Amino acid sequence: MGANMTKVPADHKAGFIAIIGRPNVGKSTLMNCFVGQKVTAVSPKPQTTRNRIAGVKTTEMYQMIFWDTPGIHHAETLFNREMVRLALKTLDDVDLILWMIDASGPLSDEDRQIQGHLREVQTPIVVALNKVDLVRAKPELLPMIDACQKLMPSAEVIPISVTEGVNMDRLEHILITYLPEAPRFFPPEQATDQPQYLLVAEIIREKVFQLMHQEVPYAVAVQVDEMGERQEERIMDIQATIYVEKDSQKGILIGAGGQMLKKIGQQARNEIERIFGTRVYLGLWVKVRKAWRKDAEALRRFGYLHG
Repeated sequence: MGANMTKVPADHKAGFIAIIGRPNVGKSTLMNCFVGQKVTAVSPKPQTTRNRIAGVKTTEMYQMIFWDTPGIHHAETLFNREMVRLALKTLDDVDLILWMIDASGPLSDEDRQIQGHLREVQTPIVVALNKVDLVRAKPELLPMIDACQKLMPSAEVIPISVTEGVNMDRLEHILITYLPEAPRFFPPEQATDQPQYLLVAEIIREKVFQLMHQEVPYAVAVQVDEMGERQEERIMDIQATIYVEKDSQKGILIGAGGQMLKKIGQQARNEIERIFGTRVYLGLWVKVRKAWRKDAEALRRFGYLHG
């Protein structure tokens, strides 16, 4: 990735930061917060992020490029193993690892699994102990901070709350100290490396996660089939397909009289219009691709299997 040669101060810093952690610890929310706009899907359900996504924060003095990775977890299916492989591969390509741990509960087996993966990594690590706003008595934080320091003695541990803005300025200052002096890698106005069609697919999939229950969201993949602007009408025309694994899931996703699909489409369209600043026509279709999470060809087609 070539550096952007826009003139910057002599001591300008720029570098890549991998955000890792178990599912649903707040990685996507943190990246969107730093970047200042949505660049990746957010949901209270775990395993929302399925690809390595870059969010870019640029100021006059520094540029931080965040890789938001899929949550590291016990992986059984081909799909989940690929997500974990992608998350771990990121650690070789960055200047700093930001490991997020949930402060609202004890360290989990998945946290210890991540610690095992990090044992041989030479990249510096900062631990962000997130969701401190959910800890009722602040003295209860001290044992958790101590446990994190024992888990990763070489890492700085910073208690934060992304949603409440607690210690986010302090965390940002610490992250900057680890970045090397370098020019910009991206133009200052660019917030992500994601092509528009992938961001649209992420938004649609996020609405499915937010509106659906039980197993259906995890069986969903979204593919943008067509995307273009009707010049004479100043409207963006998007056609997308939502894939599920079973006929029963298709019925649930469409809903009685098509009401659930309509609701997904309305919410997705509103957000796409807000992000792109233009009117949008969004056509959504639902198709069945049986057991796609176990199908290497389907995983490649949907962009989840690499190499």
